Formats: sequence, structure tokens, C-alpha cells
Amino acid sequence: MIIDIPEGKDPILYVWGEMVPGIGPAASAFSLAVYEHTTLGLREFEAARLRVAQLNGCAFCLDWRTERDGEKVEEEFADAVSAWRTTGAFDERTRLAAEYAERYALDHHGLDEEFWSRMSGQYSQTEIVELTMSIGSWLAFGRLNRVLGLDTVCVLPGH
Repeated sequence: MIIDIPEGKDPILYVWGEMVPGIGPAASAFSLAVYEHTTLGLREFEAARLRVAQLNGCAFCLDWRTERDGEKVEEEFADAVSAWRTTGAFDERTRLAAEYAERYALDHHGLDEEFWSRMSGQYSQTEIVELTMSIGSWLAFGRLNRVLGLDTVCVLPGH
């Protein structure tokens, strides 16, 4: 970790809250809103989130699984996300969510008319905006945690 954390302080709460009190809590609220207010299905949400986590390399994000009403994606889901192009485990919306996350993270200039035609055939404009905001959140905050080394000191609830 490259940030010095005072003795006895929780690294996440310190960096996200105390160090930058004008920015951190707002960023945290945005990050939480993505989970609390999503209208996207669990599988497409997790496909996009996990693809960003894989690209960011955030250890915490890779280990995390979103839960809704006691449901989580199956154990093999992360492997399917890695193989989103060829997996038989995904419907078209889930495959597109993983593809969009990857292209958004690696080549957002390459999002062409053909891609948008496929997206708009599966997602409403509202869903596209929501997915875009979610991917942006995961990309920014997962990278922040990875770059600063916070991902190795985050503890999942129940661990």
C-alpha cells in the first residue's frame, strides 16, 4: 500500500473519508448507489462488474459477489465472464454487458455503430445510461483501490 494509514485506522474509511472529506464520502455514496438503485438484472450487472474487476486487477473487487434477495451468481460465473465471447452460460444481454465493460475500459473510442445497434436491440436507453454509470464507477473506484493498494487491505463482510 502506498498510503500511510495511522495506527488503528481502517484503511478504507481513512482514505475514502478522512483524507479527502469533500470528495471521498461523495464518491462512496455514488459507488453505493450503483448497488442500491440498479434496475439491471443480477447476471448482466455482475458480468459487467466482474469484467471491470478482471481488467482493473482489484483483488477485493474480484473476490466480491453482489447479492440480491439472497441470490448470487454461480461459482463458475467469473470464469464465464473471462470467456464472454464464447461461453454458453450467457444470454445476449449478459454477453453484451461483459463486452461493453471490456470495451469501455480498454477502447471506448472503438464503440462503433454496429456495437450500439446490438446494445440498443437488447437494452433501453435508460438501461444503457445506468450500465454506463455503473461501469464508470467500477472502473474509477476499482482502479483507485488497486493503484493505492487498498484492494489488499479491504475485508469482505463475513471474512
